[in-house]
Amino acid sequence: MRTKIFRLSFVLMFVQLFSYGQSEGMARIEGARYIPLYGRDSTVVAVNDFDLDVYPVTNKEYLDFVKNFPKWQKSKAKKIFADGSYLRNWKNDLELNDGALPNSPVTYVSWFAAKAYCASQGKRLPTMDEWEYAAMADEKLKDARIKKSYNEQILSWYEAPRSNENVIGQHPKNYWGVHDLHGLVWEWTSDFNSVLLSGESRKDNEKDNNLFCGSASLGATDLMNYAAFMRYAFRGSVKANYAIKNLGFRCAKDVENIK
Repeated sequence: MRTKIFRLSFVLMFVQLFSYGQSEGMARIEGARYIPLYGRDSTVVAVNDFDLDVYPVTNKEYLDFVKNFPKWQKSKAKKIFADGSYLRNWKNDLELNDGALPNSPVTYVSWFAAKAYCASQGKRLPTMDEWEYAAMADEKLKDARIKKSYNEQILSWYEAPRSNENVIGQHPKNYWGVHDLHGLVWEWTSDFNSVLLSGESRKDNEKDNNLFCGSASLGATDLMNYAAFMRYAFRGSVKANYAIKNLGFRCAKDVENIK
């Protein structure tokens, strides 16, 4: 009888641990406090533990999404949520153009569409702090920003034109086990233009988030990190309904703590 009870307890414990484990296809990012590029007066930001997709969302995955949610198909998406370039590299609602590969990151997708996709998966877009925190790692270090080679490599990727032949997983995984945060496409974040705000708080809502502005680097903590400057400036120049050739996304998820 004791043996049966022990086995049952072990099974229940395993099921509980598994249910709170990281989601399939995602990497667990252990949070910490860090100073982001935009920080003013050495502002420290706390990032909680979260899960992040190992790869950016692909054309194939997005195709499955629009099949299940037709309102996001190329011909049906409302312009207020996705501009005229939405899925521009797709032949029609359910077909890619010749040369566009199923395993390439989906691009020409608006922030609204990316957010809807993540929600359909029970996930969300990562915050800018989460994305930058995960992306500051190289293959060996959690924070490789002090390495000249790290920034130079990212800049060389940004300077190289992207082609449809770029598929996921071709770049080495970083410290957290995440691929392609650099080297394939820019990626949406949930608060992509929040650094435009110049008040005491980045969450200040009194400024016009629709302004075109490349000054996202104001107050930056590291004037030599040009790669990060480029990301912030790019984010600050777009609007939520824009669909751009080299802009894709991946999803994140909160970590449920065992109580």
